[in-house]
Amino acid sequence: MPPPRLIVGLGNPGSEYEDTRHNVGFWFIDHLARQLPVRLTPQGKFFGRLARHGELWLLQPATYMNLSGQAVAAVARFYRITADETLVVHDDLDLPPGSIRLKQGGGNGGHNGLKDIQSRLATPDFWRLRLGIGHPGERSEVINYVLKAPRREERELIEPAIDRCLLAWPLLAAGDYAAAQRQLHLKTV
Repeated sequence: MPPPRLIVGLGNPGSEYEDTRHNVGFWFIDHLARQLPVRLTPQGKFFGRLARHGELWLLQPATYMNLSGQAVAAVARFYRITADETLVVHDDLDLPPGSIRLKQGGGNGGHNGLKDIQSRLATPDFWRLRLGIGHPGERSEVINYVLKAPRREERELIEPAIDRCLLAWPLLAAGDYAAAQRQLHLKTV
């Protein structure tokens, strides 16, 4: 597999969303940017905050979750980055807090950010790093749930999961997705 050239963390811009469950993709990008170290800066033509590390681009779309594909497609087109060179980091309701799954392609599970990326890239075949946030139990509560901060005990599971993703970063950066999956899919709690 080719190594990733674009790492996208999904979330919503603005201080009111900063600590919400829906922004765990942003949290990951913030941590990775500090580790590399690079600085994310607003880039209007790419509809988000962008940083470069060699041949790698980090992106936090500033379009709000439902229009994430606008930023992803703009960067991918401009730098000629293919779907299999793209890794999208996002919250996942179907995984308990602290769980991690890495996969290529598949559905969007009702995640509007993924849905928009699939539509604008015209393919579902990008990589996904899914960070579990748990489910509120009632479908009618999902929007309210993802737009609230995780409870303390959930945050205490999510933060170490992000740390584990950073430990697996050298494998991800090398495009060794199989080894990264083995490391990341270990029991989390």
